[in-house]
Amino acid sequence: MRRIVVLQGGTSLEREISLISGAEISKALKHMGYKVCELDPATYPTLIELVAEIKDYQADMVFNALHGGDGENGKLAAALQMSGIPFTGSGYKASCLAMDKYISKLIAKAEGITCPKDILMRGNLIQDYNDPEDYSGFAEKLGLPMIVKPNDSGSSVGISIVHKLDQLKEAVEAAFRQCDTVLLEEYIPGREITVSILGGKALPVVEIRPKNGWYDYHNKYTKGSTEYLAPAPLAESISQLVSLYAERIFFAMSCSVYARVDFRLNQDKLYFLELNTLPGMTPLSLTPMAAKAAGMSFEDLLEHILDLSKSSFR
Repeated sequence: MRRIVVLQGGTSLEREISLISGAEISKALKHMGYKVCELDPATYPTLIELVAEIKDYQADMVFNALHGGDGENGKLAAALQMSGIPFTGSGYKASCLAMDKYISKLIAKAEGITCPKDILMRGNLIQDYNDPEDYSGFAEKLGLPMIVKPNDSGSSVGISIVHKLDQLKEAVEAAFRQCDTVLLEEYIPGREITVSILGGKALPVVEIRPKNGWYDYHNKYTKGSTEYLAPAPLAESISQLVSLYAERIFFAMSCSVYARVDFRLNQDKLYFLELNTLPGMTPLSLTPMAAKAAGMSFEDLLEHILDLSKSSFR
């Protein structure tokens, strides 16, 4: 296996992050001796034309470095699977399930894992109301502050923390500009922790500590804005439990190869937030940090992903 297509960019709101991930992956793969072809799906009118280009290159493997949109929601995975083209990461089923935050939480709850309380909006339920008291029922169920987020987006795009009811309408409208469904969620105070899964096994837990505010887009992708602790300073019992939860969710969603699972920890209680089937591979990304804490270089991590993807491809 020597010829690899790296897919990067795309048309989602996470395009810029994907370009960085793709550039890092391509640079490392070239250093490892692979022949790399970088393709941006945004330059192809349809998936059919993109798949045809990949076939023309006669790639041994497609390394999917896309984030969000059709690159992560299962459409691309389905097209590649139907075309018999090997690719990294999970198949279309897991990609589709994980991209829907509401559905992924239902699966986690079925596994006995606690999640924040939520309300799913399939349409803007408050667009015709002008008095905050008219939608106070949301706060009665979820409390304040609450989280408002697009149901199928990533990188904290379109997410708001609502502290007062008069902020809710604007936050919901902002989320609906990114997505057709919006999730209102109970805010869980505490610590932000994440577990990367490689080959079905948890890597060391990483704790995320923004220096100011919360872990929003700015703090995720601005160097020096967030402190990362890998491995996280947790009690051994908590570390083992969150790793077990992450592995269970990984398999419950039919994931394969690798993923990242995010949690909040309030005192000693864990809350599942979401699963990311295509974790970032930028210099500030969490999965490479977890791999480094396990003694793996970035190149080692990519080699593992390639090997696992080759073995799992049907």
